[in-house]
Amino acid sequence: MVKVWIPHEEGRTLLGDLPFGVELEVCPDPRSLPSDPADLRFWVPPFLATARATEVLAKLTGLEVVQLLSAGADTWVGRLPAGVQLCDARGVHDAPVAEWVVGATVGMLRQFPAFVRAQAREDWAYDEYMPTAELTGARVLIVGAGSIGRAVERHLAPFEVTVTRVARTARPDDDVHGVADLPELLPHADVVVLVVPLTEQTRGLVDARFLAAMRDGALLVNAARGPVVDTAALLTELAEGRISAALDVTDPEPLPAGHPLWQLPNLFLTPHTGGSVRGLLPRAYRLVGAQLRRFAAGEPLVNVVENGY
Repeated sequence: MVKVWIPHEEGRTLLGDLPFGVELEVCPDPRSLPSDPADLRFWVPPFLATARATEVLAKLTGLEVVQLLSAGADTWVGRLPAGVQLCDARGVHDAPVAEWVVGATVGMLRQFPAFVRAQAREDWAYDEYMPTAELTGARVLIVGAGSIGRAVERHLAPFEVTVTRVARTARPDDDVHGVADLPELLPHADVVVLVVPLTEQTRGLVDARFLAAMRDGALLVNAARGPVVDTAALLTELAEGRISAALDVTDPEPLPAGHPLWQLPNLFLTPHTGGSVRGLLPRAYRLVGAQLRRFAAGEPLVNVVENGY
């Protein structure tokens, strides 16, 4: 018998046909367990579960697999007992996050947030904000050359942009630069998109030196994780008005009331919504169902997180 916890009741139908012996239980909150945790073998935690969810791990003595619904695994890396496989939802969020990146980029370059504020004032603000920048023909630097980064590039293609790719290490055969090349690349980018996982190597990657290397008028778009960016350094640059930013994630997160980021006119902010679309659960549970069929058949799993990425 393979006991499985999933966080949504609708997941039962979205998983597809499962092998005999797979027993599904719904566990939307790890603080309220549906049955004996020692019998659990395959766990699908809630989407964007916080570190508090990992507190239950000590009780899951029979656990073999943690399958995430998120592309990022930073909450879980280094916290699982030995022998437990960690799998992320790579591929599930590519399209919606890429949509958010393109939408936020177009919105900021075309001054949509400023026009929303003008609309609230009943102010026809043409003379104040025109002409705007544009995405068409822009030079875009994508920091993160994984599946989401590739999806962002595909979504940008109709805008005839020039894309430069950056990963942790250079891959010349794929036209991918390494992080070490950023000081040379940043001054030439109109838009800098962050879609890297949060690791010890990427935490604080976007620091004062990184931001200072960005050209005047450039746009920083963070669809990764909040701690990838040094918030204090970003505040300094934004307050000076030299660059602008679109953030789906912040550090701290959620952003508390009264934080100075809220009041910056050159910042567009959404509350970590990049992957939160109506199509999330069908796509995510298709992956989970495929993983369960592999697990029950003794086959290797996909999207296994190795050594923290």
